[in-house]
Amino acid sequence: MPCRQSGIALFSTTWEAYIEAATIWYLLIGALLILMGLMGSILEKLPLSPAMLYLAIGFALGPSGLGLVRLDPFGNAKLLTLLTEIALLISLFAVGLRLRVSLSDSLWKLPWRLGVLGMLVTIGLVTVAGVYLLHLPLGAAVLLGAMLAPTDPVLASDVQVQDVGDRDRIRFSLSGEGGLNDGTAYPFVMLGLFLLGVPEAGDFASAKGIVLAAWGVLAGLGIGWALGRMVVRLALYLRLHYKQALGMEEFFALGLIAVSYGVAHAVHGIGFVAVFAAGVAMRRIEHQTSGAAPPEEVIGKVHANEETEVATHPVKAPAYMTETVMAFNGQLEHIVEFVMVLLTGIILSGSGMSREGFQIGVLLLLVIRPLAAGLSLAGAPITRVQRRLMSWFGIRGIGSLYYLLFVLQYHWDPQLMQRFVPLVLTAVTVSIVAHGISATPLMEWYYRRNQSQNP
Repeated sequence: MPCRQSGIALFSTTWEAYIEAATIWYLLIGALLILMGLMGSILEKLPLSPAMLYLAIGFALGPSGLGLVRLDPFGNAKLLTLLTEIALLISLFAVGLRLRVSLSDSLWKLPWRLGVLGMLVTIGLVTVAGVYLLHLPLGAAVLLGAMLAPTDPVLASDVQVQDVGDRDRIRFSLSGEGGLNDGTAYPFVMLGLFLLGVPEAGDFASAKGIVLAAWGVLAGLGIGWALGRMVVRLALYLRLHYKQALGMEEFFALGLIAVSYGVAHAVHGIGFVAVFAAGVAMRRIEHQTSGAAPPEEVIGKVHANEETEVATHPVKAPAYMTETVMAFNGQLEHIVEFVMVLLTGIILSGSGMSREGFQIGVLLLLVIRPLAAGLSLAGAPITRVQRRLMSWFGIRGIGSLYYLLFVLQYHWDPQLMQRFVPLVLTAVTVSIVAHGISATPLMEWYYRRNQSQNP
C-alpha cells in the first residue's frame, strides 16, 4: 500500500508540474503573439527584422534571462527536430510558390549557382576554418560546414521575393538559393557524422555517397515536380468539370507538402528539395494558364458568394487556387518564423554564447560568404552592386537550427556535441542581427539607386 500511495503521489506531482509548465507556455506564447500582432506595422518601419525581436525575447525568457522557460536540446532533440522540420517544409513550399518564372528562363541559373556551387564552397571554407581556427577534427569541421551552409528563405523578408513574378535578380536569387540548399546540404551532414564514427551514416563514406547525394537531389526535384503537377491538375479537373474539390485549400497545401516529403523519403530522395519543387510546380501551372498577366489581375475582384464561380472558371481557377494556398501558407510562414527564432533564443540562453561561434559568424559574413558568392557568380549577368549585395545576404537561420537538432539524435563525441550547440546558435545569432539591421537600409538604397538610374 505505501508503494502504491507513493506512486500516486509521484504521478500527482509530475502532473501538476506538467500543468504548471503548460500554463506558462500558453501565457507566454499567447501574450507574445498578441504583442506581435499589435506591433507588426510598427516593426515594418524600423531598420530591424522581426527575427531580431523574437530572438531577444527568447533569450530573455530562457535561463540566462528571467529563467521562465528551459529547453534541453539533447533530451528533446527528436521533438525539436520534428518541429523544425515541419517549419522548414512550410517555408520551402512558400518560397517555391513565389517563384513565378519559367524554368527555361536564364534567371534560374543564379539560384542554382548559389544553391549548389556556392554551398559547396561554403562547406569547404568552413571546414578549413573549423580545422585550423577552431582545431576541430575533420569530421566535426565538415559537419559544422554542412550545418552553416544552408541559407534561410524566410528570416529577412526585405531580401526575399515578396510579389509573385518579381524578377529582381537579388531577391529571386536569394529566395531560390534558400529553397535549394536546405536540402542539398544533407549528404554533407551525413558525411560529417560518418567521419565522427556514426555507423548509420556509413553509406555516405565512399563513391556510393556521391551517387546517393545525386539521386537524392534529382529524385527530390522529380518527385516534387511530378506530384505538384499531378495533384494540382487533379484538383483543377474536379473543379472545372464537376465543381468538386472546392474550398479547403489549407488541407490541400498541407497535404501536398506531406505527400511530396513522404514519397521522396520513401525512395531515398531529399524531401526538402521535393517540397520546394512541389511549390514551384504549382506556381508553374498557374503561370502557364494566366500568362504574363499577374494572378490578382486574372482573378479580379471577388464579391461575396462568388468564390465558387471564380474557383471553377477555366482561366481564373488556377490563379485563384494558387493564390489562396499561398495566402494560407504565408500566414503559417509568419508563425513558423516566430516559433523557430523564439526557440533559438531560448536554447541559446540555456547554452550561453560562444566566442568560437562569434568568430565563425563574423568569418561567414566578411570572408566566406563573399568568396563563395563571388566564385559561384563569376561571369553571371549581374551588376557589381547586385553581386556585392548577394555576397552580403547569406542569411543563416532555420536550416542551421534543423541540422543542429538533427545531429543531436545520433551518438558521437559528447564533448563536441556540447560544444556545437552554442557554437552554431551563436553563428546564427550573428547572422540574424547583422542582416536584420542591414537588410532594410541596404535594400532601400538599392531601390532608390535603381529608380535614379531608370527614371
